[in-house]
Amino acid sequence: MESSQDRTLPATERKLQKARTDGQAARSRDLSHLAILGMGAASMMVLAPHLLDRIQLEMSHQLVFDAATVRTPAHMLERLQQMMTVGLVASGVFALLTSAAALLSAVASGGWVWSFKPITPQFSRLNPLSGIGNLFSKQQMANVAKMVLMTCILSFVAWKYMGNSIEEMATLILQPSSDSIGFVANWLTGGMAMLLLVVFLMALIDVPLQAFFFKDRLKMSHEEVKQEHKESDGNPEIKGRQRQRQREIADGASVGAVPKADFVVMNPTHYAVALKYDNTMTAPQVISKGTDLIAMTIRDLAKSHNIPVLQSPMLARALYAHAELDQPIPHTLYTAVAQVLAYVYRLKAALRGEGPMPDALPEVNVPPELDPLNRQAQQGATP
Repeated sequence: MESSQDRTLPATERKLQKARTDGQAARSRDLSHLAILGMGAASMMVLAPHLLDRIQLEMSHQLVFDAATVRTPAHMLERLQQMMTVGLVASGVFALLTSAAALLSAVASGGWVWSFKPITPQFSRLNPLSGIGNLFSKQQMANVAKMVLMTCILSFVAWKYMGNSIEEMATLILQPSSDSIGFVANWLTGGMAMLLLVVFLMALIDVPLQAFFFKDRLKMSHEEVKQEHKESDGNPEIKGRQRQRQREIADGASVGAVPKADFVVMNPTHYAVALKYDNTMTAPQVISKGTDLIAMTIRDLAKSHNIPVLQSPMLARALYAHAELDQPIPHTLYTAVAQVLAYVYRLKAALRGEGPMPDALPEVNVPPELDPLNRQAQQGATP
């Protein structure tokens, strides 16, 4: 079994993608804390004045009593419901804003990951030996050191901040309620600002630190990288499917060039190849080719644009197998394509009324070794 010391190579893209599929990503708790506290502070600064005005108004109503109110306890319940409604609405808005901030901070640190695997039962996690090992991992030790440091800093800041305002807080009982509430709001806002500053500094450290630990945890050994390449790129079936898919995409994309062709050769339903030749070219070029349904599409498109469609099975198969799109045809097929071009010129001249209509296209000279069907037959006959 390979030890962690053997894993020195960075994780491949495939392993990173698998980790995301399993619900793993670099997450910074300090960034989430910063987002929640920051949104909470911003909400207090923006909403607190309106909330305080509303609370003062409701309290003035609550503290007014008359004989009718005393004789009718139901009125007291109505007042209490109004006060509770204000508190619930304020709490709901605050919870919604902070939850959105926590979600956005998680996406910002590690991206969006949609997976149910982290919450599915995994009995391997119940192993006490692996659990003890995780307690003393590099990441866990760094997190503990960071939390101890943050606790010390926050304790010092809180002690200094509260020590400087303890006398003013003690005198609030002697002030009117409206002034007391305003002072408490300002005091909380100032304390939140100090807390945000500390958490912000820790988040600056924690975000790259968690990204480092995440990548370090996914490092791979040379053997793992070789095995992954063998499973993906080295698998003949996968490579064959990839090449087939690439050919299908290329063939399908070339159909749009058919109207520019001079003629199309077919076999007669499985292969179709469209060729073009003009004085600017060193040799004829294949501008579109395909098999089966794509071949039928090429044929129909050529006929709709009055482009000659000729039956030449061996030439169609050879061109499809050996000619690249938008490239000169192989020189071994020059003679065969020249025969077809000469026939096409006579055919177009006859359609213009400038000569007699030629007979059917004669059999063209295609080297047998270039015909894939002939080559397969020879290979099958070889003992």
